[in-house]
Amino acid sequence: MTSERRQFARQLRQSSTGPEDVLWSLLRSRQLDGLKFRRQVPLLGYTVDFVCVDRKLIIEIDGRQHHWEAGYDAARTEEIERHGFNVVSFSNAEVLNDRDGVIVAIRKALGI
Repeated sequence: MTSERRQFARQLRQSSTGPEDVLWSLLRSRQLDGLKFRRQVPLLGYTVDFVCVDRKLIIEIDGRQHHWEAGYDAARTEEIERHGFNVVSFSNAEVLNDRDGVIVAIRKALGI
């Protein structure tokens, strides 16, 4: 990983969105079933929103820009999944308005 990629991830962590802050408050410090999550992590040439490396789960929060980048997002997800990761995505609205549902879906993706 290059220092540029690490710096970019650091900048994303420092300027996180409201939905990212909400989800991070639910995942950080092993709050979800004792699992370690990291946020804004460089992985395979991309920067993923959240990752639990032990369970190979990536969580993405899709803001408005993802609508315009659907092709890029699909190719990115396909490549990440080829490396054995499971990718789950939530919209900003889901994170802000249905936290319990988001946690249920994350647990389901984790096989819990």
